[in-house]
Amino acid sequence: MARLDTSGLHVLGVRHHGPGSARAVRAALAEIKPDAVLIEGPPEADALIPLVGELEPPVALLVHLADPPKDAAASAAGWAFWPFAAFSPEWEALRYAAENDVPVRFCDLPAAHTLAERLAETEPPEEDGAAPEEGATEEGVTEDPEAVGRDRLRLDPLGVLAEAAGYDDAERWWDDVVEQRGDGEPSPFPAIADAMAAVREESGPEQGRGARREAYMRQVLRATLKQGHERVAVVCGAWHAPALRGVADFPVSADTALLKGLPKVKVNATWVPWTHGRLASASGYGAGVTAPGWYHHLYTAPDLPVHRWLTEAARRLREEGHHVSSSHVIEGVRLAESLAVLRGRPLAGLDEVSEALTAVLCEGEPVRAALVHRAMAIGERMGSVPPTTPMVPLQRDVIAAQKRLRLKAEPFDRDLDLDLRKEGHRERSVLLHRLRMLDVRWGDPQETSGGKGTFREAWRIRWEPELDVALIEASRWGTTVAGAASARAAERAADADLPELTALTEQCLLADLADALPGVLALLTDRAATDGDVTHLMGALPPLARSARYGDVRGTDAAHLRTVAEQILRRVCVGLPPAVHGLDDEAAARFVTRIDHTHSAATLLGGEALAEWEATLASLARRETLPGRISGRLNRMLSDAGHIDADELRRRLGLAMSQGTEPAAAAAWLEGFLQGSGLVLVHDDRMLGLIDAWLLGLPEERFTAVLPLLRRTFGAFDGTERREIGEAAARLGGARRVEVRARAAVDADRAAPALATALAILTDGRKRAS
Repeated sequence: MARLDTSGLHVLGVRHHGPGSARAVRAALAEIKPDAVLIEGPPEADALIPLVGELEPPVALLVHLADPPKDAAASAAGWAFWPFAAFSPEWEALRYAAENDVPVRFCDLPAAHTLAERLAETEPPEEDGAAPEEGATEEGVTEDPEAVGRDRLRLDPLGVLAEAAGYDDAERWWDDVVEQRGDGEPSPFPAIADAMAAVREESGPEQGRGARREAYMRQVLRATLKQGHERVAVVCGAWHAPALRGVADFPVSADTALLKGLPKVKVNATWVPWTHGRLASASGYGAGVTAPGWYHHLYTAPDLPVHRWLTEAARRLREEGHHVSSSHVIEGVRLAESLAVLRGRPLAGLDEVSEALTAVLCEGEPVRAALVHRAMAIGERMGSVPPTTPMVPLQRDVIAAQKRLRLKAEPFDRDLDLDLRKEGHRERSVLLHRLRMLDVRWGDPQETSGGKGTFREAWRIRWEPELDVALIEASRWGTTVAGAASARAAERAADADLPELTALTEQCLLADLADALPGVLALLTDRAATDGDVTHLMGALPPLARSARYGDVRGTDAAHLRTVAEQILRRVCVGLPPAVHGLDDEAAARFVTRIDHTHSAATLLGGEALAEWEATLASLARRETLPGRISGRLNRMLSDAGHIDADELRRRLGLAMSQGTEPAAAAAWLEGFLQGSGLVLVHDDRMLGLIDAWLLGLPEERFTAVLPLLRRTFGAFDGTERREIGEAAARLGGARRVEVRARAAVDADRAAPALATALAILTDGRKRAS
């Protein structure tokens, strides 16, 4: 068989994201003038390449299972991204091919195989009882020093080359030799391929998935060369460059054998917007870069990058109210360039610019500098895709809703304050709640400030690229947000217990799912009639009571909701007394929380329901066998509601604090009574006196025993409450009020001249006025 002619082959080994690599690829392609371009990436996306001219980076290729699985683990393994930034070499290659009408295709192992392998890994392994291989730990990591060295060569080849060049930082070495190169310099790709060939020779042959990927790339490369193309450019990761440059040295049969019988699944591909934040290595992206904002700046502002960077930093500092002049910028540039010279770098890098920003523009204040530097280093931005991009109908429905409601998808936190009485605001709320029903968490509800009531909602929204995946997965429930959310609610209701059903009812109301609500309410009624666990009933009541209130606010008929809620509350009133009998302190604490939530729910319902609940509390509070914490809490609730007058409350407190009561039980009663607020002690000296007398009468060993309980009780109050209680305690027995601020003593002899002068001025003023 004739040897493959590779004389027209040009392999450009790159780092996947870098301005120097991108410029070098552009220059190499302009010189080579290829008649075919191959790019590392999933071949399923070949049909999407014509859209490149309409995309605004950063964007990503998303390949996902055609039929999203329901299993969570399989769902997480059922998609993959291939990101591109403006400074990505592969993006430059795509743009070059599109602008010059050069045939281009992706040449990596198909994602159909990659995702199939991932799905296989999510399946539980069979227990075959096989012992671990010799020389391996239980975790499967070899302890052979030579093997460890080979693994490092594969995992961190740039780090190895940086060490060989005398650098202790691989990122800085790559920046110096590649990313900060200027235009007109010789192509770095032959040297990169030679260096990687030397590293690969030490690491040994590629294994596993890496070997399969390179075998497929070589198969595509052979097919392209055999089609008669005379100048073929391949843009791939630098690690793969030697394996493709020497394609003629690899037997076709060996590559074919590696690819035979690979598992495969059906997949779809599309473009989605991406963000600089997701390109950062801090996001967990394996091929990420430390500072995508800096790389974008180097790529888009190749002339005077340091000057422009510090000028932008100065502008941002001025917006924050800091005084930064032009002279600061000039001196900052001088410092950055001087540091680069001292460190032997071809151009001031991010480290030098950051030090100049801190030392000069921020005058040595690292906190002020860090805020500006962090934002600029990431340079957060989100790309965009055209309407012609392949999408599932659910994605298009969301985009239409975003445009209609003027809710822009942005990679920043944005706070929304919605007034539900306004139609546009209510529709925004409904959309966000419906998306949450579909597990598309574009926004998270926030606590509203005091006094806004149920007509207000606060949200914090932020769009992440993964939300497109969530929408694709949610598309199995429907083609519109409303239809999919209703179907999802019905599915969740089928297997939900009583508390889950009441929470789901509330979500259906918030999301305005009129089609799903009747079915959920029917299941709720059935579950409420058969569930005898009082804790389930108490957990179910608060969201149901809120639902009744929200129904009123949002114009929904809440009569049925109120009826079910009142029925549940009556059953709680019956089941509560036996449920709190014989509880230890920990169980009592949990029940106090449930009682608090039920009390809030009963207050929302009001009317006869509230009266029946308070009557139950009053009856229960008179029981002597009630756990102390619950008894104290019930008495406080009844007192706050006006059902116990001050004298009766002091009498009950006196009984709880009497000598015949165990100190631990008395402390628990006190903790329940004071839970939430201790200001009642500030306004009632007699009540505070009873507690003070009880504490003074405790023997030392008993006082020591209850001290942790008392610390827990009073430690829950804020500083102002504790101080006011202390001042009230100091007043007991006729003691003078403790002054917060000590007043300085007045020296009458030193003050006399000043007083005389002031008197003369006042006297003279009166004479003139008369």
